[in-house]
Amino acid sequence: MNILVIGGGGREHTLVWKISQNPDVKKIYCIPGNGGISQVAECHQIDLNDFKSLVSFVNEKMINFTVVGPEQPLVNGIVDYFKSQNLKIFGPNKMAAQMEGSKIFAKRLMHKYNIPTADFEVFDSYEWALRYIKALPDQRIVVKADGLAAGKGAVVCESKGLAEKTLEEMMSKKVFKDAGNRVVIEECMQGEEASLFVITDGKDYVTLT
Repeated sequence: MNILVIGGGGREHTLVWKISQNPDVKKIYCIPGNGGISQVAECHQIDLNDFKSLVSFVNEKMINFTVVGPEQPLVNGIVDYFKSQNLKIFGPNKMAAQMEGSKIFAKRLMHKYNIPTADFEVFDSYEWALRYIKALPDQRIVVKADGLAAGKGAVVCESKGLAEKTLEEMMSKKVFKDAGNRVVIEECMQGEEASLFVITDGKDYVTLT
């Protein structure tokens, strides 16, 4: 098999490294890849959101299966596009990717299905969000940009003053661009944090341990 891995970070390096151990894999390509990945896979430079060019590359190189690492192409619908071209690809479709691409979507989904989550409020107005923060007791507050912000969109604020400053940066100064057009303001929960990774096809699932 010929495999394509989309992305160029540590996550994708790990994917390429592990995939290379499969004896059925003939060749691995990576877009865009990086210096480390280039030692294992053949790297090419193509815009990750230019789905038409990616599909052309897949057809040209006779790639049998594509694995997507980064969130942005998933949120933009790369899986839906590849499937429309009858190409095999691993990753959530555009609707499912909203769980990562929109914190508001994820919070509302959890609330709808009674999945425990911190109490929260959603705002698309800077003035109303600021008024809400000012009315809260002076305590730790979490302010989150709704969209993707390269892992920096959730800020634990130790005081109302810091929360107000963070809100201004997100919604008024646009430090995260459109990702901060809407925000989630939620209670700060104490305790240990753990991640559980699950792969599902919409019917069955397996957990990664």
